[in-house]
Amino acid sequence: MNKDYYALIMAGGVGSRFWPVSRTEYPKQFIDFFGIGKTLIQSTYDRFLKICLPENIFIVTNEIYVDLVKEQLPQLSENQILAEPLLRNTAPCIAYGSFKIAELNPNSTIVVAPSDHTIGNMDEFIKSIEQSLDAASKNDCLITLGIKPNRPDTGYGYIQHTDYVLNTDTDLHKVKTFTEKPNLELAKSFIQSGDFLWNAGIFIWSSKAILKAFEKHLPDMYEIFNLGRADMNTAGEKEFINNAYFQCTNISIDFGIMEKAENVYVLPSDFGWSDLGTWASIYEMAEKDYVGNAVIPSEQVIMFDSSNCMVNVPKDKLVIMQGLHDYIVVENNNMLMICPRNEEQRVKEFVAEVKSRFGNKFI
Repeated sequence: MNKDYYALIMAGGVGSRFWPVSRTEYPKQFIDFFGIGKTLIQSTYDRFLKICLPENIFIVTNEIYVDLVKEQLPQLSENQILAEPLLRNTAPCIAYGSFKIAELNPNSTIVVAPSDHTIGNMDEFIKSIEQSLDAASKNDCLITLGIKPNRPDTGYGYIQHTDYVLNTDTDLHKVKTFTEKPNLELAKSFIQSGDFLWNAGIFIWSSKAILKAFEKHLPDMYEIFNLGRADMNTAGEKEFINNAYFQCTNISIDFGIMEKAENVYVLPSDFGWSDLGTWASIYEMAEKDYVGNAVIPSEQVIMFDSSNCMVNVPKDKLVIMQGLHDYIVVENNNMLMICPRNEEQRVKEFVAEVKSRFGNKFI
């Protein structure tokens, strides 16, 4: 295993898309949605153990979740958990991790990945990551993974690539454009063109290449973190970071660097990826019975004349359903949600309304 390969896992999201199971104090990365005995962050960590040395895996999270990370990944040292004092999007998060890793190992090559995605084909995933790490270690380039689309999905960003490849040894194509979530007609045209991929939000680069990109495209942010290089991996790191984050703009790595840099390449990949953005996506990934029902993880669900439903309730809850088709039924902490699978937008609107009225008390 290459000692210069590092993983930076982003686990700071504070989301309520999976209400009532995922809430502000316990977001989705810390939940076992499929009843497999591992949460999403634990599964992500285990994936990267096949690529990086254990001491080369770092978690960056909001400081309110540090104890959850320690509880679910007790094998991590204190120095492997990067605590953000406030939410500032992915650019400051990646700058923090990249400067820290660069100080540990100037020859490092880093894969940056979210903590809340699922991967269906582990072998293909490892192959894509290792190919990208190898290319990034030898070239001054920024690599992102693109997922070969199988439908015109409006919930994902898209990457358009050219026929130009980094070199003949790789399938890394130069990126032409990034597009945020399109409408359905535009998504259909993307699929028909054949040169668009879903943006998986997984990045690979050498620490030298990404710091060079920060210096060029986000110079203010580069200077903020560069001033604290000597504090990284020391007792002074926390105080420096607490001050640095309040100076950072709220900007994504996509908008701040990837859409501006000229040395961006994408690797077309197909490893059963899902970003689990909705309850419907959980349903798509879950095992189902012969009439399309997915029951996670309860053992006391009785269904009559019901099909294509997903039920997610605690194991000790008794649920009896009759006459429901294409519904999502979720219960947690005595909060119950029942909605049609194709109308999750209503749930988001409901959660937003509750939050506006009651703050985070129920969210």
